[in-house]
Amino acid sequence: MRDEEAALDIVQDSMLKLAEKYGAKPLEELPMLFQRILQNTIRDYYRRFKVRATWTTQLSSLLMGKDGGEDADPLETMAPEEGSNQAMGPSDHLEKSQLIVLIEDELKKLPPRQREAFLLRYWEELDVAETAHAMGCSEGSVKTHCSRATHTLATALKRKGITL
Repeated sequence: MRDEEAALDIVQDSMLKLAEKYGAKPLEELPMLFQRILQNTIRDYYRRFKVRATWTTQLSSLLMGKDGGEDADPLETMAPEEGSNQAMGPSDHLEKSQLIVLIEDELKKLPPRQREAFLLRYWEELDVAETAHAMGCSEGSVKTHCSRATHTLATALKRKGITL
């Protein structure tokens, strides 16, 4: 390995994997386990390096074909994805912002615990266990609050003619 920093990172990652997964193993087994983990981590590094090199080469050749400049950003040459904010027209932006206002209004009408569970789960993207910990309740309570909140919101939006 020619890159000393990458080599140190690989050794460190290997040591962490050994400690996390095999800390309870007898001491005499650890050297062989570490050797295997180190070999696998090195292979993973070279696989990732190969993929990065392939894509970097392909993207740079794409840029060279366009304007010949070396300082262009490959991401700037690509068109926005369908459904992204950049690909949306003004009417789509207006419709989306109006929908967000309606959802926020309906969220304000929910009971506090349902609103809290819904926002933590779906807007803050916490999992059930993290939400339960943040709310100080059981995972089952989080699931119940979220279910009731989504049903209430869906019914309220459907009454207004909105289906998602």
